[in-house]
Amino acid sequence: MSNQYNFDQRIDRRDTDATKYVELTEKYGRNDLLPMWIADMDFKSPDAIRDELMECFRQPVLGYTTAPDSFWASITNWLGKRHNWTVNREEIDFVPGLKKGLGLCLNYFTRPGDNIVIQPPVYHSFRSVIEGNGRHPVDNPLIYDGETYKMDFDGLEKIIAGTKPVMMIICNPHNPIGIQWDRETLEKVVDICYRNKIILLSDEIYGDLVFKHSRHIPTASISKKAAEITVALGAPSKSFNIPGIASAWVVVQSPELRQGFFKWLHASEFDTPPIDAIYATRKAYSSCEDWLDNVLDYLSLNADYACKYLAKVLPDVKAFSPDAGFGLWINFNPTGLTHDELCDMFVNDALVAVSDGASFGAEGSGFIRLNIGVPRSVLTEGLDRITKALKSRIAR
Repeated sequence: MSNQYNFDQRIDRRDTDATKYVELTEKYGRNDLLPMWIADMDFKSPDAIRDELMECFRQPVLGYTTAPDSFWASITNWLGKRHNWTVNREEIDFVPGLKKGLGLCLNYFTRPGDNIVIQPPVYHSFRSVIEGNGRHPVDNPLIYDGETYKMDFDGLEKIIAGTKPVMMIICNPHNPIGIQWDRETLEKVVDICYRNKIILLSDEIYGDLVFKHSRHIPTASISKKAAEITVALGAPSKSFNIPGIASAWVVVQSPELRQGFFKWLHASEFDTPPIDAIYATRKAYSSCEDWLDNVLDYLSLNADYACKYLAKVLPDVKAFSPDAGFGLWINFNPTGLTHDELCDMFVNDALVAVSDGASFGAEGSGFIRLNIGVPRSVLTEGLDRITKALKSRIAR
């Protein structure tokens, strides 16, 4: 790991309008918690991006800005270099954030009342965006065997036959579990959706955050069939720790799906990147690969450290070793505590704010997602607090 990046540095983000602090009382009922919940990292964003933004805002006029060719090339070149995925300029467009992109895709490709397949436990905004826009989520839960998760293809075939969904949303890599789906799994889900004329919306925001023992496989890249039905969403926000800058992209390689959609985005200027998104995105993808490689090494070590820690001191608790990301999915069901008891323990005994597993679907009851995108000392403090609180609660 390069000495120029100090991921061990503890940065005080209080009084910076950071969501992880501002919303503590609203979400957890108190504001004195160690925040290890919302999915951003506590590492300093790359200096190159911050310097680029400062240079941008030194301009005397912050007027209307048109994204230059270099902006689009930075993204397509990155996808080719990093993920071996050839994307042409006409196949990519801007959207103002990943979650907003989900909503835009739903509103264009589906109609109120349509059924949309999701695979819980999964990113909670899939369900909220679907329901909030008058569509219906149809659950195709992942199969959990006590060790890992896999997709339920037999179940998927049955719910397609029964509910006639028009779209399926997959998380690749998966949030909150951290699985990078293998090629065989992606091929199977593509074949099912292709055969049933279902649009496959692929959330790939964690695609850049795959650890060295694995490799990101963009859903649309696996076959011609996949390219014909896939709408892929991604962003530099998680990768380079700049989620406060609303910048994301959508790739649609099928002309049939793309032409009307991109025209619709353009009509309302949904696809017009603001000046900060242009500068930050271009700099991230063109100049910050070394920072990303180093943060991935640190995150991988954090994941290994946390898994070994829990296996040693809380052997009944099961932490899933992730392929990607900075969320650690942990099963506390073997402790015998109810889900409500666990939630109370984290907040009022451990004083740690974590993501409630049930927010990702009923299948997540008894689980948590712990943000490990923090300095090692913060991770240790959080694990120590959780261990002490859990042992005390069980002993009662």
